[in-house]
Amino acid sequence: MAKIVVERVYSLRLKHKMKRYPRWLRAKKAAKYVRNFLSKRMKAEIENIKIDASINEKIWEKGCEKPPARIKVRAVKFDDGIVEAELA
Repeated sequence: MAKIVVERVYSLRLKHKMKRYPRWLRAKKAAKYVRNFLSKRMKAEIENIKIDASINEKIWEKGCEKPPARIKVRAVKFDDGIVEAELA
């Protein structure tokens, strides 16, 4: 079994980042933003980021036009390079 190397909690502000996109693309872009954010901060490849369904459900909760203003994400990096993220 893989050992935990790093465990962090991030508070992502989506409100200001997603205002620049058209309404019908905001939730899709928010999900992509979470993956790219974790890739940079946890120093892992984008393919190695595993996002829990709870994050996706929270982003799409009010539909595609209104993602939440903020979400808290708990990210865990294992020694094999895999990063798992879930809602904190």
